[in-house]
Amino acid sequence: MYAALARYYDSEHHDQVDDLRLYASLVKQIGGPALVIGSGTGRVLHHLARAGQTAHGIEIEPEMMRRAEARREASPTLRDRIHLHSGDALTITLDRRFKSVLIPYNTLMHFHDQDAQIALLKRVHDWLEPGGAAIIDLPNAGESFAAQDTGAQTLERIFTDRETGERVMQYSISELDRVEQIMTVTWIYDAIAADGTVRRTVIPSRIRYFFMAELQLLLRAADLTVEHVYGDFEGGEFADGAPRMIVVATREK
Repeated sequence: MYAALARYYDSEHHDQVDDLRLYASLVKQIGGPALVIGSGTGRVLHHLARAGQTAHGIEIEPEMMRRAEARREASPTLRDRIHLHSGDALTITLDRRFKSVLIPYNTLMHFHDQDAQIALLKRVHDWLEPGGAAIIDLPNAGESFAAQDTGAQTLERIFTDRETGERVMQYSISELDRVEQIMTVTWIYDAIAADGTVRRTVIPSRIRYFFMAELQLLLRAADLTVEHVYGDFEGGEFADGAPRMIVVATREK
């Protein structure tokens, strides 16, 4: 999925900064250095580095990593604070601990089965310094489960491809399995050239939703304790109708 998505990722998210501000604020409170799991093209890493933090990132997709490396090389003033690690978060070996570990913007949703979820969270526990904290950012599952399935093709956003200057129309077609808590999404990117030619990219994906009680149990299995839950990127409380479920969980000293 992310090999195909990588070319559009930064263009699609370049104006998305609300989550970055919250992550930086939380890392400032908790302390650094920080580790970002699923660091992609380096969007979160660069924001943390600009805020003065040393930030490490783990990314499994080579095309995402290639773009992250190019982005770091193009930012000489930040280069020494950004460290990239290519590999699978479930198997990679890191020789240090971190005060903060982030699983940002929906990344945990790509771990579909419980064994993998617990294994990842146990690795997070082991990477944390005693007294450190994990930050996990997910959508509020209740809102998606309450929505009616239509199978319709929905226009999500229109943005400009920063590499080509083409306008891109992004659509989605989704289907939710409420028993397995799996959303099957087909992402459609229509890039419109200057002469009106349309180039279509179709990207199928599957993501898993989590409810708060379930996530608490998963974190408990990894010896992590929920300290706070935010309901949005402005730091609001998690409540019915909140758009996000942003969990801060600590490793005991």
